[in-house]
Amino acid sequence: MTREKIEISTRTPRWKCVESRTDSKRLHYSRFILSPLMKGQADTIGIAMRRALLGEVEGTCITRAKFENAPHEYSSIFGIEESVHEILMNLKEIVLRSDLYGIRDASICARGPGCVTAQDIFLPPSVEIVDTAQHIASLTKPIDLRIELQIERSRGYRMRTPKNDKDGSYPIDAVSMPIRNANYSIHSYGNEKQEILFLEIWTNGSLTPREALYEASRNLIDLFIPFLGAEEQDLNFDLEDNQNGFQGKFTFATPAFFTFSDKLHNLLKKKKKIALKYIFIDQLGLTRRMYNCLKRSNIHTLSDLLNLTHKDLVRMRIHLRVEDIKQILDFLEKHSLIDEPKN
Repeated sequence: MTREKIEISTRTPRWKCVESRTDSKRLHYSRFILSPLMKGQADTIGIAMRRALLGEVEGTCITRAKFENAPHEYSSIFGIEESVHEILMNLKEIVLRSDLYGIRDASICARGPGCVTAQDIFLPPSVEIVDTAQHIASLTKPIDLRIELQIERSRGYRMRTPKNDKDGSYPIDAVSMPIRNANYSIHSYGNEKQEILFLEIWTNGSLTPREALYEASRNLIDLFIPFLGAEEQDLNFDLEDNQNGFQGKFTFATPAFFTFSDKLHNLLKKKKKIALKYIFIDQLGLTRRMYNCLKRSNIHTLSDLLNLTHKDLVRMRIHLRVEDIKQILDFLEKHSLIDEPKN
């Protein structure tokens, strides 16, 4: 554990890590301060940062498992101490570290008798296990345990659907929340005209509290970037009452988005022989702002991008500019996915 002396500045606000410790592989803690702040600013920043830490930071987890000879979730498998349901709960707790997007495959192949732990998981490249000692199952007989897994990177908590597949594949609650807890407190000084913000962060080990602070701050900045434009977006809302309450009519100054949609539609009609679902958006050379915008819209691959509808593009128009669309079109033209324009 490390502690540092707190020094109060009277100039531009600065942040500093004043305490840091690692309680276990799956529990990291740090305490940060930001000062000096004018009265009321600490509360504004603290609320936003806590919400961003708990809801905007992404994580990687196991979302599906497929067993052999498992008729239903609560069945028992010969030679295994735990039921299928208990194994699913253990897989839910596995902590992974990765920057990959999309769904990736993994597997478990172990021979009993013995204890199956996280280190028995065969992972795709660039995916790491934070704690290899995490328990999965106990094999009491000399049998083979084979489980096919799906790994996905997302944010927040997504509950599985109660319906199970007939092929022995079962969904797992997606716990894509690397931040275990976040809290803030405020200390006033200088006749209560200035404030210090104390921010505490606990993570599950898939990223450090410092990395979590950086990721949450960057996501907050991306959300406010549209307001920093030199000119107001030319977006007009014309609301009319109808049977559903109201109907929105959107008018844009440029048809670039609809041209973009038409080109994507033509590409799908041509059915070019290319594995579009295996081309991820991080391969397009996009700017960080564009990359984050597409991620927030659940667009992870080129296939997702090509399946956008006019309605999706209208919704994204608030965050993407015409220059951004041109950059995407340039990539598609460069790789011969669409025909080069005549003009």
